[in-house]
Amino acid sequence: MGVSDSEKYASDLDNQSPIGGTPPIGDIELGEGGLKRSLKGRHMQMIAIGGSIGAGLFVGSGSALSSGGPASLIIDFIVIGIMLLLTVNALGELAALYPVAGSFYNYSIRFIDPAWGFAMGWNYAMNWLIVLPFELTTAGITIAFWTDPNNTGTPSINVGVWITIFLLSVVVVNIFGVRGYGEVEFVLGLIKVTAIIGFILLGVIIDCGGVPTDNRGYIGAHYWHEPGAFRNGFKGFCSVFVTASFAFGGTELVGLAAAEAANPRKTIPKATKQVFWRITLFYVISLFLLGLIVPSDNENLSQASGGNTRYSPFVLSFQLAGIKALPSIFNAVITLSVLSVANSCTFAATRTVQALCARGMGPAIGARVDSKGRPYVVLIVTLLFGCLAYINEASTGSTIFTWLLSISGLSNFFTWGSICFAHIRFRKAWAMNGRTTDDLPFAAMFGTIGSWIGLGLNILCLIAQFYVALFPIGGKPNAEAFFESYLAAPVVIMFFVGYKLYYRQWSLGVKLSEISIDEGRREVDLDAFRAELEAERAEKATWPWWKRTWDFWM
Repeated sequence: MGVSDSEKYASDLDNQSPIGGTPPIGDIELGEGGLKRSLKGRHMQMIAIGGSIGAGLFVGSGSALSSGGPASLIIDFIVIGIMLLLTVNALGELAALYPVAGSFYNYSIRFIDPAWGFAMGWNYAMNWLIVLPFELTTAGITIAFWTDPNNTGTPSINVGVWITIFLLSVVVVNIFGVRGYGEVEFVLGLIKVTAIIGFILLGVIIDCGGVPTDNRGYIGAHYWHEPGAFRNGFKGFCSVFVTASFAFGGTELVGLAAAEAANPRKTIPKATKQVFWRITLFYVISLFLLGLIVPSDNENLSQASGGNTRYSPFVLSFQLAGIKALPSIFNAVITLSVLSVANSCTFAATRTVQALCARGMGPAIGARVDSKGRPYVVLIVTLLFGCLAYINEASTGSTIFTWLLSISGLSNFFTWGSICFAHIRFRKAWAMNGRTTDDLPFAAMFGTIGSWIGLGLNILCLIAQFYVALFPIGGKPNAEAFFESYLAAPVVIMFFVGYKLYYRQWSLGVKLSEISIDEGRREVDLDAFRAELEAERAEKATWPWWKRTWDFWM
C-alpha cells in the first residue's frame, strides 16, 4: 500500500516520550506514503469562503431569531464573526509558517502544553466524528420537504434510505483523496455563494415591497419594532452565541488544509483574508435582511433546527412572500450545503486523527497513508462513525444522539481560543529568537492584540453558554439540561488531566526558550527565503495605493 514512510514516522514517535519540552513536529506529508499537496489556490479560497456554510446558517438561524430576536441575531453573529476574523488571522500566520498536519493541536502542543494539545486534538477530532452522522441525518431529513410535503411525520421514503445514499456519496468523494475533497468543495461552495447572493438581492426586493405576490407591501424595519428587536431578554441574547458558533464551525479548516496545499505561503494568506468577506456578506448582511422580512414571533421558527428545512427562515421568507418555486430551490441548496459540511467532517476528522496517531498520541496504525495520499485506516473508521446516523431510526435514538452531540457542543470555542493563545505564545518565542514580523511569510493583520481580543471573546462566549446552560430559557436549573449543553468542558478537562497523570507530566506549559522555531517549516534555505520575501515587498511598495489596499484585504 506504500505506507512505509508514515509507518516509520509513527514507529519512531512511539519510541519517544512527548514529555519534557516540545517534541519535534515531523513533516509527515513528505514522501511517497505521505499526504499529497494537491489543494490549489482556488480550492483553498473556496474552503475559506464557503466551506462551513450549512445547516447552522440556513436552518439554525431560525431558532436563534426566535429565541433572541433580530437584534441579538445580528449582534451575536457580528461578535462571533469578529472573533473568527481575529482567530483565522492568527491561524493564517501559523499555518503559512508551519503547514504541518493536524495544525491546530500541533500548535497547542508546541506553544502551550503537550497535555492541552492532546486534549484539543481529540476534542476537535471527536467533534467532527460526531457531527458527521448528524449532518448525514440532517441531509436525509431535508428530503422530507418533498417526500412529506404535508408534514405528517411519515415521509414516503424512509430517512434511512437517504442516509445510505448520502453516506455512499461521501465515500465516493473520499476515494479521490484530498483533490476530490477540494473539487467538491469548490463546486458546492460556488452554489452556496451564488444562492446567498441571490437571497440578499431578493431580500432587499421583498423588504421594499417589490414582490407582486407579497400582500405585506413595504416592510422596512417594521419587525424590529413589532414584535421587537430583542426576545427573552439577556438569556435570549446569550443563547444565540451557541447557534452562531455552530454556524461558523469549520472556518478554521483552511488551516488544517495547509499541510496538503501546494503552496501554503501564497494560498493561506489569500484564503485567510477571504474570511472577512464571508463574515460580512454571507452572514451579517443575509441575516440582517432575514430579520427584516421574517417576524421573530413566527411560530415555525422555534422548530428550525437540525434538518427541519421546512422551518428554515430562508425558506420561510419565500413562503411568506408568496413565491412558489424558490422554497424548493433553496431547500435543494440547503441539502447540498449539508452534504458539503459532511464532506468537510470527513476531511477534518481523518486529518486530525491521522496527525495525532503519527505523533504517538493515538494507535500507530492510524498514521498509515496510502500511495494516493489517503489516511485509509482512519478514513475507514471515520466513515463507520457515519453509520451512527442510523441510531435515529431506533426508539431511543434521538436521546442517544443528543448526548453524543453534547460532547461537541463547545468544541469550537476551545479550538478557536487555543489558536489565539498559541499565536500569542508563538510571537513571544519568535521575538526571543531575535526574529521580527519581517521574517514571517504572512503576519496576522491585527497582531497579538487581535489574538488577545479573540481569546477574550472566546472566554466570554463560554461564560455566556454556561449561564444559559445553568438557567435555560423558560425553565429552571436542571442537571440534565446543563450537561447536554456543557458536556464538552468536562470531557476536555478529562483528556488534559488524563494525559498529565498517564505521562506524569506535572509542569504546566512549555518553556518558550526550548522551542526550535524553525522546525516544521518547508523553507530549507532561510536566507533565500528572506531574499524572496524582501523582493516581493519591494515590488508591492511600487504599487499604487488602491492596489496595496486591495492586496491587504483580498
